[in-house]
Amino acid sequence: MRRERDDKKERCIFREDPDYPARLREIRGAPRRIYVRGPLPAAEITSVAIIGARKCSSYGREMARLFASALAAAGVQIVSGMAAGIDGIAQRAALSAGGSSIAVPGCGTDICYPAENRDLYEQLLEKGTILSEYPPGTPPAACHFPARNRIISALADLVLVIEAREKSGTLITVDFALDQGKDVCALPGRVTDGLSTGCNRLIRQGAGIALAPEDILSALGIFCRKAAPAASQNPESAGKKTECEKKRQEGKAVLVSGLEPQKRLVWEQMGDRPLTLQELYEKVRKTKEGKELGLPQVTDILMDLMMRELISREYGNKYERKAE
Repeated sequence: MRRERDDKKERCIFREDPDYPARLREIRGAPRRIYVRGPLPAAEITSVAIIGARKCSSYGREMARLFASALAAAGVQIVSGMAAGIDGIAQRAALSAGGSSIAVPGCGTDICYPAENRDLYEQLLEKGTILSEYPPGTPPAACHFPARNRIISALADLVLVIEAREKSGTLITVDFALDQGKDVCALPGRVTDGLSTGCNRLIRQGAGIALAPEDILSALGIFCRKAAPAASQNPESAGKKTECEKKRQEGKAVLVSGLEPQKRLVWEQMGDRPLTLQELYEKVRKTKEGKELGLPQVTDILMDLMMRELISREYGNKYERKAE
C-alpha cells in the first residue's frame, strides 16, 4: 500500500515562523503568511524560475522542455506559476527528469488552475511543492497573478524568460527579479517573431543570453569538470595533451583572424576583464570603426562569438574572451 506523503496536507506558515522561507522573508512586501503543500523551499537548493508566454510557439515549448530537463538533471529546482504554456511545460519537464519543482498559483493551493494542468497539479502534490499566499478556497482572480510573481522571482536565484511579447505579464516577474537583485536571462528569437520581442528587448537591455542550459549553469556557478591525469604520472599523455592544446589554440587563432571586421572589433574590445553588454557597447562606440554599430548589432555579434566559442558569459551577465 502506498504511503501518503507527510507534507502533502496544507500548512499555514507565518513570517515570524523559523520555517518561513529565507529567500521570501528578505523581499519587500513579503507575504505575512503562506500556505504550502509539499516540502518547504530550502535556501541551500539552487533554484531557477522558468517563465514565459501562455500561448507559446513550438520553438518555445521545445526550449522550455530542453532547459528545464537539463537544469533539473543538474540538481536545479524549477520555480514557476503552473500556468498554461511555458510555465506548465517547464515544470512537467523538470519532474519528468527526476527533479523538483515549486508552483506558485494565483489562487489557493487546493484549487487547480488552469483546469488543463490537472495532471501537473497532481504530480506537484506527489513530487513537488505548491505554495501560495492565498488561503484555501481562494479562486483565481486577475489581480492575484501580478502579485504572486514577486514570490516566483523571490524563490529563485535566477529568472529565465523563454518567450514573451513586448507587453507581457511575464515581464512583471522580471521587474520584481531586478528589484530583488536577481540575475535575468532570456532566450533569443527571431526579430520578426512577436513572441520573442520581449526576450530580445531584455537582452538589448543587458539580460544574459540563454543559448543553452550550460549558460544558465555557468551563471549559477555550476560547472562540470573532467578530471585530467597528472603530467608527472603519464609524460606521454601529457605530451599528447600539449600537442592537442597547441592545435586547439592554432585553430582558435584562425577563427579570430577569419572574423568579419565588425566581429573582430567587438572581440578585440573584450579586454582583460568581464564586461556587461552596455560596457562593451560603449567601448566599441568609442572606436572609429564602431561608431556605426548599434546595440542590437553588438548583441547579435556577441551571440555569434559565443556560438563560435570565442567568448563566454560569466556570472552577473558579463562577457569575456574564452580562456586559452
